[in-house]
Amino acid sequence: MKKLQDHISAEHALYLKGLRRKSIFIQLTRIGLLAALLCLWELVAFFQLVDPFIISSPSRICKMIGELAADGSLFYHIGTTLWETLAGFAIAVCAGTGIALLLWWSEGARRVLEPYIVVLNSLPKIALGPVIIIWFGTGSSAILFMTVLVGIIVATMNMLGGFLATDKNKLLLLESMGATKFQVLTKLVLPSSIPQFIGMLKICVGMAWIGSIMGEYIVSKAGLGYLIVYGGQVFRLDLVMAATVILCVLAAGMYALVALAEKWLVKK
Repeated sequence: MKKLQDHISAEHALYLKGLRRKSIFIQLTRIGLLAALLCLWELVAFFQLVDPFIISSPSRICKMIGELAADGSLFYHIGTTLWETLAGFAIAVCAGTGIALLLWWSEGARRVLEPYIVVLNSLPKIALGPVIIIWFGTGSSAILFMTVLVGIIVATMNMLGGFLATDKNKLLLLESMGATKFQVLTKLVLPSSIPQFIGMLKICVGMAWIGSIMGEYIVSKAGLGYLIVYGGQVFRLDLVMAATVILCVLAAGMYALVALAEKWLVKK
C-alpha cells in the first residue's frame, strides 16, 4: 500500500481525497433525508394533521413488524415471497439470455420472432391472470410463472440489444481472420456484453419483485403480497405499510447484491 502511495502525486492524492469526501457527503445526505422524512411522517401522524389510520406512522409500522415477528408469521411470509422472487429472477435471466443468444445466432429466427417478442412485452401481464390460474392452479407455481413471464421478455430484449451492439469493426476483423461464429461469440460478443448484462440484471431485479407481488395479488395464501391484499381488505393500513416497507428493504438488498456483482465483474 505504501509503494502504491509513493507513485501517486500530491495533486492526485488530493483529488482522491476530495472524491472520498464527496462520496461520504452523499451517503450522509441520503441517510439524513430518509431520517427527516421519517420524522416528519411520525410528527404528522402524532399530531393527527392527517388521520394515522390512513397514513399509519413509522412507530406503528415497527410495532406491526414486531408483532409479525413475535408470532413467527413474518419470516414465513418473507421466505415465501423471497423464494418466488429469486427463483423467478434466476429462470427469467437464464432463459432470457439463452433466447437472446439463439436470436443473435440465427438472423432468420430473429427477424421472424422479434415482432412477437415486442407484442408480448407490451401485453399487460395482469390480463393473463385468469389463464395462469387455470393452467397452474392457485399455488406457488402460478406466482412463479407470473414472475418469469414479467422478466423473461425484458431480459431477452436487453441482452439481444447488447449482442447486436457489438463493435462492427471488431466483428469484421475476426471474420476476416477466419474466426468461427462460436469464436466470435466467446471472444468478442459475450465479453463486450457484460455491461449490458449487468444493466439487464438491475432491471430484472425490479421486474422479479413486480412479478411475484403481482402473482400474489392474483392468487396466494402466503407472502408479502398476500399481507398487503389482506391488510387492505380488513382496513389494517399498518399491516399494508409494514409489508411494503419490508418489500423495499428486500428489493434494495437484492439490488445491492447485483451492484457488488458488477464491481466484481468489472474488475475481472
